[in-house]
Amino acid sequence: MLKGIPKVLTPEMLKILCEMGHDDEIVIADAHFPAEAMGKRVIQYPCISAPEMVEAIVKVMPLDTYVKAPIMVMSLVQSDIDKGMLIPTMWEEVRARSSEIEGFEVQLGEYERFEFYEHAKKAYAIIQTGEERQYGNFMLRKGVVLN
Repeated sequence: MLKGIPKVLTPEMLKILCEMGHDDEIVIADAHFPAEAMGKRVIQYPCISAPEMVEAIVKVMPLDTYVKAPIMVMSLVQSDIDKGMLIPTMWEEVRARSSEIEGFEVQLGEYERFEFYEHAKKAYAIIQTGEERQYGNFMLRKGVVLN
């Protein structure tokens, strides 16, 4: 047992976060995401939501302060917008909670669907959650611990 470490962060997960360097990215994916097809390290967390996993990671991993948006999401596809889909409320939930933890206003950026996939292929790891809501994919860029 360790103090101050969220319970959902297993030893394997902590090892990955420790191995990552500045500018490395980690994908927190929903249950719909083609994680295994990306050809990267995939860790399955089927019993946790994407926002819960993002929160746990941000508690121990600094977000990059040298970029405008250290958390990227997948833009809504036009056909979903045409059907009346709105920006997912979990995006604001993740942004607000990450800002609270980091102590600065965290911005979310957007990648088009296939651009998100291309970046995911280069990510250090993909954490696939049990998130069933659409567009529950977040790409976090690791920063540095500033003194």
